[in-house]
Amino acid sequence: MSALRPQPRIFEINTWAWLHEQSAERGEPITLVTVPSRAWDEVAATGTDAVWLMGVWERSAAGARVCREEQWLIDYGRSHLPHFSLDDIVGSPYCIRRYVPDGQVGGWEGLAVAREQLRARGIGLILDFVPNHVAPDHPWVTEHPHFLIRGTEADLVERPREFVRSGEAIVALGRDPYFPPWPDVFQLNAFDQGLRQAAVETLTTIGEHCDGVRCDMAMLVMNDIFARTWGPWAGAPPAAEYWPTIVHEVKGRWPDMVFLAESYWDQEWALMQQGFDYCYDKRLYERLQSGDSQNVRLHLQADVAYQARLVRFIENHDEPRANAVFSPGAIRAAAVVISTLPGATLYHQGQFEGRRLWVPVALGRLPPEPEDSTLAQLYRRLVELSGVVRQGEWWLCAVEGWPDNDSARNIVSWCWSTREGVSVVAVNLTATPAQGRVRLPAEAVAREVVVFTDALTGDIFERVRDDLLAEGLYVGLNGYGVHVLRDG
Repeated sequence: MSALRPQPRIFEINTWAWLHEQSAERGEPITLVTVPSRAWDEVAATGTDAVWLMGVWERSAAGARVCREEQWLIDYGRSHLPHFSLDDIVGSPYCIRRYVPDGQVGGWEGLAVAREQLRARGIGLILDFVPNHVAPDHPWVTEHPHFLIRGTEADLVERPREFVRSGEAIVALGRDPYFPPWPDVFQLNAFDQGLRQAAVETLTTIGEHCDGVRCDMAMLVMNDIFARTWGPWAGAPPAAEYWPTIVHEVKGRWPDMVFLAESYWDQEWALMQQGFDYCYDKRLYERLQSGDSQNVRLHLQADVAYQARLVRFIENHDEPRANAVFSPGAIRAAAVVISTLPGATLYHQGQFEGRRLWVPVALGRLPPEPEDSTLAQLYRRLVELSGVVRQGEWWLCAVEGWPDNDSARNIVSWCWSTREGVSVVAVNLTATPAQGRVRLPAEAVAREVVVFTDALTGDIFERVRDDLLAEGLYVGLNGYGVHVLRDG
């Protein structure tokens, strides 16, 4: 039985870096087997519903060697990590040698202990799956070479950055179509039927040990994208897509297992149709970054059933730290948005504390940074509120101005309604003050007298239902101002 509630709040932990912090604090090596209960309590105190233990699988020694030759990684380590050495470059968690928990994190025993500790606190566990590529020393490379995109001697000469020699074979390095290849991984052939069956078997095993799986760059193995990326090297596309059969077969064994797609390029709906429960909402992230309220409002006009399957975020291990991208006011507004909309919400280790340094995943520890206690308090309150506010029916609300004031266009607003009352969220996504009248649907307002309490400030506003519906709910917000209003 899955421990993941609908529209879960997910907390991503960089497993190796987190264990390093635990070890440094206690002066002895700590794995998932020996993480103290107090540390799990601290994870539970975030209020999130699921933990994504990013990077538990066995890392590749061959991949780590490649990373240790990357000058930019060395420069980063020297600039940001005290007493840096090449041993701090542990290799990418997405260069997987085997889908076996790495000994560094405690092996299978450690993963079992972690799941039990999380379950005891009512928290689900999410793990990684990488469909597009494997480490150079993954067993499939020698045992099933047909699983890989293969090249020729001519490819090796003409495309030396894309193809490498592996034993007697020439194989492609992993890539997406818009960037240079990743130098530490080999490209799998998503059209190979044997590989697809191996993916089913791998995911079925993973499903024994978690409640959900985050599938890395899930859109890369869709037939049309894979064919455009690899052309004749991949062969003819099969009649069936990659994901539908795989998800169907794995869910036949683990029906409650949640599939979460890292997805880009507007492929979210297609991936949902192919079996995914949730998909990244990169468009919202980009629109929040731009501060364009109109585009955010257009984005939120999508069907609510679709939105409930999106993963809202303003930070993860692939993106810059939110506290470095958004201004102090803007980050508060963006955090309110992602925490109160329909869908899953993804928070990243260090996000609550206001970390500013993006850290390459190939590093085994994080740079020291001061904590922003005010931001941490805000996030914890928002996570708490998200479990209360996001109940019942959701509506996107119109916000109207008046002839001599069009600042209402900078406000986005929505409400959630249950029999017990209505919650209204209004956010000014710009740095300038804005005023407007929020139009609430009649069916969302049940009481004759509505008493709103701003859950972030404690301010109280009393409104008569007839006036509220006739005139709208007036809001005046400073730059990046927010209201999270709860009735009753």
